[in-house]
Amino acid sequence: MNEISIKDLIKLDNPNIIDIRDNYTYNLGHIKNAKNIPYYSLLSNYSIYLNKNDTYYLYCNYGKQSLEISNRLNLFGYHTFYIKEGYLDFKNKNI
Repeated sequence: MNEISIKDLIKLDNPNIIDIRDNYTYNLGHIKNAKNIPYYSLLSNYSIYLNKNDTYYLYCNYGKQSLEISNRLNLFGYHTFYIKEGYLDFKNKNI
C-alpha cells in the first residue's frame, strides 16, 4: 500500500510534501514545507509538477482524496504516498 503515517513522515529527511487542498484552506494552515498544488491542478497537470525520479507525499483533510490521486499518479509511473491521517489529524495532534 502507498500510505505513510504522519509519525513516519516527520522522520524523513526533507520529504516532498504536497498539500492537495484548495489555496484558501492551505493558507489557513498546512504542514511545514508543504507545497500547495490543489487536487484538480495536480490531476490535470501532473507532468508539469512531478518528476518520475522523485517521491512525493500527498495529503488532504482526511486522506480520501490524497489516496485517490496517489493511486492514479502511481499508475502513471510516479512514486507517491498518501498521508493516511490527513491534515486535520496532524493539526489535532500538534505534531
